[in-house]
Amino acid sequence: MNSTLGKIINLNSMIISWPFQEAEKILQEFPNKKEIIFETGYGPSGLPHIGTFGEVFRTTVIANALKKIAPSIKTKIIAVSDDMDGLRKIPDNVPNQEMLRENLNKPLTMIPDPFGTHESYGHHMNSLLCKFLDLFGFEYEFRSATECYKSGVYDEKLLLLLKNYDKVMDVMLPSFREERQQTYSPFLPICPKTSQVLQVPVIETNTDKGTITYEDPNGGKIEVPVTKGKCKLQWKPDWGMRWSAFGVNYEAHGKDLTPSAVLSSQICKILGEKPPLLFCYELFLDKEGKKISKSKGNGISIEEWLTYAPTESLALYIFQSPKKAKRLYFDVIPKSTDEYLEFAKRYNESEEKDVNSPVWHIHQGKVPSVETSGINFSLLLNLAAACNAENKEILWGFISTYAPNVTPESNKMLDRLSDFAVRYYHDFIKPTKAYKASNEKEKEALLDLKNNLHSLPITATAEEIQSQVFSIGKKHNYNNLRDWFQFLYETLLGQKNGPRMGSFIKLYGIDNTISLIESATERTL
Repeated sequence: MNSTLGKIINLNSMIISWPFQEAEKILQEFPNKKEIIFETGYGPSGLPHIGTFGEVFRTTVIANALKKIAPSIKTKIIAVSDDMDGLRKIPDNVPNQEMLRENLNKPLTMIPDPFGTHESYGHHMNSLLCKFLDLFGFEYEFRSATECYKSGVYDEKLLLLLKNYDKVMDVMLPSFREERQQTYSPFLPICPKTSQVLQVPVIETNTDKGTITYEDPNGGKIEVPVTKGKCKLQWKPDWGMRWSAFGVNYEAHGKDLTPSAVLSSQICKILGEKPPLLFCYELFLDKEGKKISKSKGNGISIEEWLTYAPTESLALYIFQSPKKAKRLYFDVIPKSTDEYLEFAKRYNESEEKDVNSPVWHIHQGKVPSVETSGINFSLLLNLAAACNAENKEILWGFISTYAPNVTPESNKMLDRLSDFAVRYYHDFIKPTKAYKASNEKEKEALLDLKNNLHSLPITATAEEIQSQVFSIGKKHNYNNLRDWFQFLYETLLGQKNGPRMGSFIKLYGIDNTISLIESATERTL
């Protein structure tokens, strides 16, 4: 890496965050460009999931990093929806399955909306994508493949591809088995009778007329123009074609598309343009470690995540370690939320604002002050579990005792976290709670803890309480104190993991914790 980055911004850290590294690569690859065009693609055959959203978010933080180190260069993000693709498989998580079955293989924008709210299936999915992108205030230009094909935006490149038909076939055919080679064509005609996207062999091309001829599955030959939306491209040629049509300089893609990106880059060259610089990221996995699929709906939707945690926690999870495959399920939400709070706290407490911090990238350099009075999301979850909270007002009863000067009106973030905590507790913690009954030896330790807590003054700090809990565990021969704390979680909270006990007891209250201990000692094996 050259010294461009160090010259443009003053970085004291030896470690440069990955968006700045990517921005530096862009400057090296396109040293004389006045505008860098980023692209991101969306396949609207199924509901948008976090993987879809993450691609746009990662692209955005790279574009923002480029603006920081090279403010004179313009940037533009184009979000393309492949909404002219034929529906080949019906997702499990959409309604009106029978209606969709009757419209299989038609372009998504020619299928009625199964939700009944938009012009078509494709329009509905596009609206969901834009809604979520707008939620984060992303700056992007939305492009519908249907509109680009039908309006003539792609016509020049489609005719050029037709002219170079044999060269494109030479790129594509080696990637297929022999049987597929016999029927493959980069052009997919739209059937004038059924409106279906046809996978048929092309038997003739005519560059003078700008047409292809194919055999009608029902008999006869049909000649159609490759322009004005009468045909679309197979997705790999389509990818390379739109890079060429839009002059794309940079695109991020999932690891599974790496072989396809190589072929699309070759097609982009055939069409007379330099292929974009590519950033390959690892995929999100579901709770079983399998790839998230739009058709299966086996990941978390964006709405689901935002039901249980703030948007910033989602942004952080997407931002971190893009080259590492990560499980994307509900149990990662609390940790990501607390990590965001900690990153924001460190950033704001530091005199030198670190542009390598994830929160700098998440907030585009304008990191808000986040104050939660030392109460993180995990602590709120455990408080909800201890008191079986039905609403956030119950949590605020404890918070107000712990921090008398804090109110829902004065601390919006803490109020939001309290609301999220109650929802998360009821949906994921409460159904799995199982309290452990203690034996006589364990009851002795609990009663000892109870007596020690009883002797503490009401003004005891969280650290002083933690020290008492720690010393009781050592006194009762818990050589591995993790076992002691896990025992407390299982007997007092009914779960295997829990908070720092000193902080929890301070928030929940010593007397309330003593009541938990008394209930625990009454349980029998």
